[in-house]
Amino acid sequence: MEIPFIILGALVSLLIFYMIIERAVRDGINNSSIGRYLEEKHGMKEPQGDEDLFDDK
Repeated sequence: MEIPFIILGALVSLLIFYMIIERAVRDGINNSSIGRYLEEKHGMKEPQGDEDLFDDK
């Protein structure tokens, strides 16, 4: 009976771990010298939604 709770706890832990790692990587890239260079030189910005993924320009 405790196996579903173990599986649920593992899934919740993985989700939280994923969100922490994603946030750390995103902040690390944005604060790095390469991230700042790309932002200043090329005007790169974070995608706002699906419209940026399918841009044919």
